[in-house]
Amino acid sequence: MKKLWDKNYEINKEIERFTVGRDREMDLYLAKYDVLGSMAHITMLESIGLIGKDELPQLLAALRDIYETAERGEFVIEDGIEDVHSQVELMLTRSLGDMGKKIHSGRSHNDQVLVDLKLFTRHQLMLIADDVKTLFGELLQKSNQYKDVLMPGYTHLQVAMPSSFGLWFGAYAESLTDDMLFLQAAYKMTNRNPLGSAAGYGSSFPLNRQMTTDLLGFDSMDYNVVYAQMGRGKTERNVAFALATIAGTLGKLAFDACMFNSQNFQFVKLPKECTTGSSIMPHKKNPDVFELIRAKSNKLQALPQQVTLIMNNLPTGYFRDLQIIKEVFLPAFDELRDCLQMTAYIINRMEVRDDILDNPMYDPMFSVEEVNRLAAAGMPFRDAYKKVGLDIEAGTFTPDKHIHHTHEGSIGNLCNDRIAELMDSVLADFHFERVTRAEQKLLSV
Repeated sequence: MKKLWDKNYEINKEIERFTVGRDREMDLYLAKYDVLGSMAHITMLESIGLIGKDELPQLLAALRDIYETAERGEFVIEDGIEDVHSQVELMLTRSLGDMGKKIHSGRSHNDQVLVDLKLFTRHQLMLIADDVKTLFGELLQKSNQYKDVLMPGYTHLQVAMPSSFGLWFGAYAESLTDDMLFLQAAYKMTNRNPLGSAAGYGSSFPLNRQMTTDLLGFDSMDYNVVYAQMGRGKTERNVAFALATIAGTLGKLAFDACMFNSQNFQFVKLPKECTTGSSIMPHKKNPDVFELIRAKSNKLQALPQQVTLIMNNLPTGYFRDLQIIKEVFLPAFDELRDCLQMTAYIINRMEVRDDILDNPMYDPMFSVEEVNRLAAAGMPFRDAYKKVGLDIEAGTFTPDKHIHHTHEGSIGNLCNDRIAELMDSVLADFHFERVTRAEQKLLSV
């Protein structure tokens, strides 16, 4: 296997197999981001005289070709090539000769993979944010559509007080708003430039790190070169917590949907095309999609612990342990996006029952309404509580199902417009457009 660090001796084949592991497979996630990082780096190298003015346009053009190959999903790390960095350099050298070997000046694989991971992660966070916004929109639309349809609210899985589908759908929409704050924090910590930290101790070349920061659309750089390398693993852990937070909301929603869809509840009806059957029971329409969303969401909530346990006893500097983080971290984005998109699809098509409360088994949930009515009429609250309790025990309680809640966030005042404003405010503070402009400019020069 060809390695950039080759010193003219052969490494044991079993050692090579073990140490390479799944790195080449994982590196395919990073291919186009490795190219973007290289384009910014060599533009900076030309500005400090390490690449000729006549060489830069040729290198950039060749790198754009490689980027387009990766965009089409055709980028391949060839047999015998160690990783994505080596493959890109090999492709440049094949087309441009020794000029292609100049792109590594002032870099180490350490800061190269760091910038690849940062660019990959921030792009994935942009996609996740978009999927969260889509699901948020579906939930808020359903909340508004069914704001007047009552359903039982539960505590301890016991019928408790009146709720509504407006509250139920809207609660998950607002939960996603808080989740987006976690995502934003993860994005801001990710969007800092590690290029120039090299192996973690900088370079004797007069690198212009601010230039590569601007070219790649980073908000700022990881200034201290030692900290830039210490950020490997920490960035993934922080992002993993953000993904896990979203997954927690999805998992709870999926549990509710499975329960409310069951014959014992029959609160919601899932679209037939989103359910599966049984090989033996012809009546079954199983909520397999939500069950899988629940399981995948639970799996994603373990991701921060996986990353933490891999990195938590490492001292300052780079260690090969960090390679293993890629195996659990890089695929997690696709898994979460799949869950978000499936949930949005089904929520859009979900139907709700509007006659749930016709069943007298739900009559006791109006007990608090009656207590409050009596208290508002002048009876002491504890006396009203006791009277209603005794009426229920005696079977003489007759509920008034016409409820009137007016305070903010209640059945009669969902505040969905304010929740939407919160989401819009959080989304606007990502400033995704800066990154998009920078990348487009780099690719179009």
